[in-house]
Amino acid sequence: MAGITLMGTAAAAQHANAPYLDAYTIPVLQKNAVIGKIYDRNGQLSAATLLEDKSGLFTISGHELKLKKKATVSKEGDFMYPVRIKAGTDTAEFLLVADDFIRNKVVAHRGAWKHQAGSQNSITSLKDAMKLGCEGSEFDVWLSSDNELVISHDPEIGGKKVEESTLADLQTVQLKNGDRVPTLEEFIDIIQQQHRTRLVLELKPSRTGRGDLLATKAVAMVQAKKAQAWMFYISFDYNICKKIKELDPAAKIAYLNGDKTPAQLQADGIWGLDYNQQVFKNDPQLIATAKQHKVTTNAWTIDNPEIMDDLLKNGVDYITTNEPEILLEKVK
Repeated sequence: MAGITLMGTAAAAQHANAPYLDAYTIPVLQKNAVIGKIYDRNGQLSAATLLEDKSGLFTISGHELKLKKKATVSKEGDFMYPVRIKAGTDTAEFLLVADDFIRNKVVAHRGAWKHQAGSQNSITSLKDAMKLGCEGSEFDVWLSSDNELVISHDPEIGGKKVEESTLADLQTVQLKNGDRVPTLEEFIDIIQQQHRTRLVLELKPSRTGRGDLLATKAVAMVQAKKAQAWMFYISFDYNICKKIKELDPAAKIAYLNGDKTPAQLQADGIWGLDYNQQVFKNDPQLIATAKQHKVTTNAWTIDNPEIMDDLLKNGVDYITTNEPEILLEKVK
């Protein structure tokens, strides 16, 4: 993955859970490798104490959490390592993950479903995206009327308005492949069974004025499950993007709406732009400009093989597609 910028972190971190890391993956087969820098709740680099590490592999040096001098992790066997650290009066627990994550630019749009058994945004389509070997599997999250994090692309599913229905009501809906409507927690539980594919969590603009609450509950869920290593966030709502940044200054967040320049995104500490293919067509220099500003690029929703080729040639970081099978052949 491209590096994350923490520009604007001090301002954003006023309500962050502290301490936090700027990375949660462990370089494999690298002795003494740095995992991440440690920040306090004010977004400042912080000295810290390692309170718990059952593996005995880790140490803190200055502001950095790292592997001990002779310690390494591999891609095989155990890949999750819980640690607990203290910075000032604050403590936090994290899951560090051996970095065997795929880097092939392929993001399956609502999972892999078009040529697979699953319905869009189903548990089956997520599992099939993982089986195919996609770098990411994108999905959409709303708040139900009882403030549960539920997965659906459209504001209505099975004749029920997502934001005006309880989770129990929504889960009476049967998807086309027989799955029921899933939750964010279920998706996280599945993705944490491996360390190859990541989740691309789209937070939908709320029609009931609960955008901030949606962002707050989604970030809280990710942090409670210690799933930071597996998670990217995206949204059409720029206020939601900024709220996520406030809650987790190191989160990888990309904006979808297409109306912000790379310079604007960099200034706000937003990790990436995730724009419709037409935006890239209208601005042939967009990818190059984004790279200059250390902003990642993703194009959606790209099903045309020729457009895939053009974007890959121009150095796009990610492509979201309903045809992951085609794109996977191109990036071999």
